[in-house]
Amino acid sequence: MIDRRMLFSSVAIAVSYGVSWLRPIEARAAEKFEIEKTPEEWRAQLTPMQYHILREEGTERPFTSPLLKEHRKGTFACAGCDLPLFASDTKYDSGTGWPSFWQPLPNAVGERKDSTLGMIRTEVHCRRCGGHLGHVFDDGPKPTGLRYCMDGYALTFKPAAENRS
Repeated sequence: MIDRRMLFSSVAIAVSYGVSWLRPIEARAAEKFEIEKTPEEWRAQLTPMQYHILREEGTERPFTSPLLKEHRKGTFACAGCDLPLFASDTKYDSGTGWPSFWQPLPNAVGERKDSTLGMIRTEVHCRRCGGHLGHVFDDGPKPTGLRYCMDGYALTFKPAAENRS
């Protein structure tokens, strides 16, 4: 007989590490994006953690993101293709352990249904390269009421001084 605590612990670990064999990746594979690379090309460009999150739809453990406490003015971009995704003035502390935003930049992200582990959520990905970024929930602050809960390793941060032309 399976102990309930052991079962819940196993599920929590699987979710934290993004067990790709439990995720329906076929839908992403059928989509076409502006930037497409082979797995080998992505692996050469990304760190192992970035690859796991962006290309295998993994998840970093909560409170481990290097961008969680980033509070400077600037832009958060896709770690895969450098597309600007979120402005720093939409970032807030959701208390969840992942960088959270109440709104993406225009034409920055795409969404799709995610039914991993029997939960129905909305997955968020970079609209240019298809890299997995996290999920969006409807429990965020005004003005949108949305919480874009992003994996920090899927993002890079560009301070405002670097954004000037």
